[in-house]
Amino acid sequence: MAGINQVEFDQIFMDWYYPVRNFIYYKTGDMQTSEDLTQDTFMKVWEKRETIDIRTVKPLLYKIANNIFLNRIDHEKVVLKFAAENTQCSMSSPPDLVMEMNEFDERLKSSISAMDEKNRTVFLMNRIDELTYTQIAQNLGLSVKAVEKRMSKAIAFLKKRLDVKI
Repeated sequence: MAGINQVEFDQIFMDWYYPVRNFIYYKTGDMQTSEDLTQDTFMKVWEKRETIDIRTVKPLLYKIANNIFLNRIDHEKVVLKFAAENTQCSMSSPPDLVMEMNEFDERLKSSISAMDEKNRTVFLMNRIDELTYTQIAQNLGLSVKAVEKRMSKAIAFLKKRLDVKI
């Protein structure tokens, strides 16, 4: 039976607002933009509520979010300003270690920003949201093999840019 009611929509919103916002954030690197696009995503779901099957709402949310994102950027190159949690060092850490960690953090942010959008999205969904390859594949409408390939490319890119073992 197609269609969702107000109660179901409210539950979908509560369950999926932050994951969808994070998904868009990984693409834009801007929290305000990601919140705006997430709101647009849920507005679109509300508009289409009579035709939505609640069993397939999760991949639909990601598809709508991605389409809204693609429409919004209108072929502009996305520059990610990834805001990772700052690595906090204790006051007893040697200053050179603190400086080294800060430099590595900046190199990591820069490297993730420079990564191809498709690979970056898969990498961040796995490493930040802790989604499995199967979950990522479902969310993005890809095969698990495609997710594995993108993840492999992302890791290889980071290894090359950072010259470290991951």
